[in-house]
Amino acid sequence: MEMSQTDGRMEGWLYTIRHNRFGLQFSRKRYFLLLDNNLKSFRSVPSDHNEEPDRRASLDCCIRVTDNGRESFHRKILFIFTLYNTSNHLDQLKVCLEGYFLYISCFLCFFLLIFNSEQLGASSPEEAAKWIRSLQDASQKGFPFPDCEFVSHAEKGLVKLDLSKRTRRKVSVDWTNYSSLNVETIAPDVIAPSPWKIFGCQNGLRLFKEAKDWDSRGKHWDDHPAVMAVGVIDGTSEDIFNTLMSLDPLRSEWDFCFYKGSVVEHLDGHTDIINVQLYSDWLPWGMNRRDLLLRRYWRREEDGTYVILCHSVYHKKCPPRRGYVRACVKSGGYVVAPVSKGKQSLVKHMVAIDWRSWNLYMRPSSSRSITIRVVERLAALREMFKAKQGHGFAEFVSGEFLETKSCLSKVNIRPLITEAKRVDLELVKADEMEKPSSARHSLMDLNNVSDEFFDVPEPSEFDSLIDNSPFSQGHSQLKIPSPAGIVKKLQDLANNKKGYMDLQEVGMDDKSTFFYGATLQKDPNLTMPCSWATADPSTFLIRGENYLKDRQKVKANETLMQMIGADWISSNKREDDLGGRLGGLVQEYAAKGGPEFFFIVNMQVPGSAMYSLALYYMLKTPLEEHPLIESFVNGDDAYRNSRFKLIPHISKGSWIVKQSVGKKACLVGQALEVRYTRGKNYFELDVDVGSSTVARGVTNLVLGYLTNLVIEMAFLIQANTENELPELLLGTCRLNYLDVSKSVQER
Repeated sequence: MEMSQTDGRMEGWLYTIRHNRFGLQFSRKRYFLLLDNNLKSFRSVPSDHNEEPDRRASLDCCIRVTDNGRESFHRKILFIFTLYNTSNHLDQLKVCLEGYFLYISCFLCFFLLIFNSEQLGASSPEEAAKWIRSLQDASQKGFPFPDCEFVSHAEKGLVKLDLSKRTRRKVSVDWTNYSSLNVETIAPDVIAPSPWKIFGCQNGLRLFKEAKDWDSRGKHWDDHPAVMAVGVIDGTSEDIFNTLMSLDPLRSEWDFCFYKGSVVEHLDGHTDIINVQLYSDWLPWGMNRRDLLLRRYWRREEDGTYVILCHSVYHKKCPPRRGYVRACVKSGGYVVAPVSKGKQSLVKHMVAIDWRSWNLYMRPSSSRSITIRVVERLAALREMFKAKQGHGFAEFVSGEFLETKSCLSKVNIRPLITEAKRVDLELVKADEMEKPSSARHSLMDLNNVSDEFFDVPEPSEFDSLIDNSPFSQGHSQLKIPSPAGIVKKLQDLANNKKGYMDLQEVGMDDKSTFFYGATLQKDPNLTMPCSWATADPSTFLIRGENYLKDRQKVKANETLMQMIGADWISSNKREDDLGGRLGGLVQEYAAKGGPEFFFIVNMQVPGSAMYSLALYYMLKTPLEEHPLIESFVNGDDAYRNSRFKLIPHISKGSWIVKQSVGKKACLVGQALEVRYTRGKNYFELDVDVGSSTVARGVTNLVLGYLTNLVIEMAFLIQANTENELPELLLGTCRLNYLDVSKSVQER
């Protein structure tokens, strides 16, 4: 669709996705105009500036824009983003979720989510990214006291971002942050060696293997090594991304390994389960046909880089098929980065795969040569783009999600109420009548949308139990519990008690109570699994004293706070305000009446349960002696969301996890929902990782490799003015080989 963008103004065609009074979805094509912080929509391109809009909105700092990813609507793929108001409905939504056994709460929650948000769709990922960035910028500049949000004037069915006039309250917009939103380059904020070492060059591609497999002579190879090919392709990153994501038969124009592919289950806009059948003619003689069952995740970085990651999973709907041997992809994917002002792209293709052939175990070099052959597909992709002169490939994206069906026709079909069915949205023209598309027969069909897969880091784990977590899909797919689900939930809670007792026997005295701040053990020697320590501050790069002039970052030297404890807790719901709970580390200090002030970061991670990773930092001197921290603690949510920064780093682990997490600082409040709690002697941030489909996809991948990871993090308050520079780290942490089975069950 046509789109134009200038300073402070953006306009173009988008699809509005709405719900009727029965919760059914439909869509319309509208022309949107964003001028400063005012958003308007029209049925057609406005002829003059005075034309009355169909709908309008005033954006302020309470408006959040979330990326919902890639969805298929009747043979057309759209890239969806949601505009919603955080000032009222989120708190009510969380309250409803906590009342898990109340059906009426879930229904209220469902309708509350519908009428406080506006879902929009763009025809390309680049177009969606520009709208998301423009809307985010506009919300930072917006007038802080709008009376109503996104109210339709010409239609009876009102769709609002705010159900009523909001109570006027003090809201401070951080203008200095707005001026620096787009100035930082996407460079890593962590000093770490490259995980790859080059071992050759072939067909114009540089070939690498993972550094952990490298010795001083360069001759050591793992049984199933991770291999990477790197090349430059004459095409935009968006076109290459669409081509790589397509499972259309036209993929065989460049992918000589590919025979047939299908989407088994579409989990969300960034994650799906796919089945790929491979040709056998390129495999060694006598080797049977292979197929792959993969969990595929993608995201777009701010600089236009696309990341596609995949690894093998097991799924009930797609068991191994007759005549095929199912290979196990330990890790695989692509990174497509724009170069030469977007005219070309630097493409990396990585794979580590177990081909599941006994004769290849006898000859490891054969397995390695097959894997190298797979990544050489990149040369074929380069030649195809060269032949087509780098033009877009619209035909590659059509029809990918036409059907999500079982891979085996003989698989037993479960009752309709237990089937997780995806609802396609009907795209209607602007002048057509408004009507709902084909959808679920009733709201009860939202029940039991369970995860029918689990991560497979090793082949021996294929027969493990399947995760039916209610947290794995986050807020975007609300599930109403059935009676059977409630019974199973109670059984799970009973079974989890043993895991709690085992950890208590190892690290806590039998007579002690649940002590918040000490459920995760400290290990300064970095040898004990499932423990914490402080990370070296010099690993992280922060803004230097002259950053506003030279944009240079420097090594951090120290931290303002001391890390004194950590929690690793599992529960059946969100666990907020850990610092205010009796019997904890913070309240113990509060009873003594000392000057100590605590800063708590509580990362709430959805999985088979809701896991809480809480990190406790202590400031030994009064808060008033640290103006930047004091302004953050006493500021409002808009200011806090624009300042609190996290720098992640996977210091030990698989390359696929390192690639998914990255090494770039992130403003947490702009990416995730954060609940702030101010206590007498503490300040706590409860970060809901499941509030973003992008973050949720990364989390699901990380949890599958968690016991093999060493995770380092640094926290700081972003400095935006000369008086605030240079930046200082609040604190760091190092988490050694965490294990979800050793998390403490909340009572």
